[in-house]
Amino acid sequence: MSLNVYLGIDVGSVTTKLALVDEKGKYIDSYMLKTAGKPVDAVQDGLRHVINQAVSEYSVQGVGTTGSGRNLAGALVGADVVKNEITAHAVAASTNIPGVQTILEIGGQDSKIIILRDGIVTDFAMNTVCAAGTGSFLDHQAQRLNVPIEKFGETALKSDNPARIAGRCGVFAESDLIHKQQLGYPVEDLLYGLCQALVRNYLSNLALGKELLPVFSFQGGVASNTGMVKAFEEALNEKVIVPEHHQTMGAIGAALLAMENHQYTETPTKFKGWEVGNMNFQSVTCQCTGCSNNCEVITILEGSEPVGHVQKIGDIKGNIIARWGGTCGRWDIG
Repeated sequence: MSLNVYLGIDVGSVTTKLALVDEKGKYIDSYMLKTAGKPVDAVQDGLRHVINQAVSEYSVQGVGTTGSGRNLAGALVGADVVKNEITAHAVAASTNIPGVQTILEIGGQDSKIIILRDGIVTDFAMNTVCAAGTGSFLDHQAQRLNVPIEKFGETALKSDNPARIAGRCGVFAESDLIHKQQLGYPVEDLLYGLCQALVRNYLSNLALGKELLPVFSFQGGVASNTGMVKAFEEALNEKVIVPEHHQTMGAIGAALLAMENHQYTETPTKFKGWEVGNMNFQSVTCQCTGCSNNCEVITILEGSEPVGHVQKIGDIKGNIIARWGGTCGRWDIG
């Protein structure tokens, strides 16, 4: 007997997440893997893994995609809904955490804050520029201190006198960390000092001028770091909730949006099937010379036939499933 499900796919710069919910929006399964600069391969690997670990036969009723690679993923799998990360995280949080009003989200390469009132997004801010406000910054500094990232949080919690590290900029924070390391600060004090510095950076940049009210939800990969959770709770003087599936909340939100869309429109899904995980795809980048913008347009082709050297976009032949990148939308497909 097959189980009706909704699939959500969140393609980020560092990780790709997939999640399944049932017809009532209840979590069923999820999977996360490294994007590793190959989003097409990551989506395909994720699809294969989800279906291989399936506890029953899945009948996909709708698909939603989100993340920086949402358009690409949507074209590959046949998405019914393509939404930004703000919407996906907000839907997942408001569904799973009653009364949530502030979402703190820190991923590998960016961070965001989302303000909700009565389940509606009223304000948000994103940081995609400053490295000191992201998970990759913590990863890099953990390597410098020879601490496995999995042990970062528990080691930081042992700190009695955290180091005061300048966290306004990734470059300054790193030089400050090196300086204090050379002065002989204990590793646990350096680690928790980093947590506090990242929280200060986050609140002073993203939360500036915003009314932060409980309930607080901490989402994204960095929420696994217990040192970061404690640093947020100290700074906010409030309890911070880490959802059970905090790392895949974007994908869960995309799945919930697909469910809502299907139940409202009652239209059949565009999902191309689980066999997408075994299909051949290739991408071609070509510059459009139609105007002075000289846009770089990306074309996704199905099949393994060599494309060869292409000078003009119009010369690209084959089964084109998606194309985007132009400013005017002239070449966009999917």
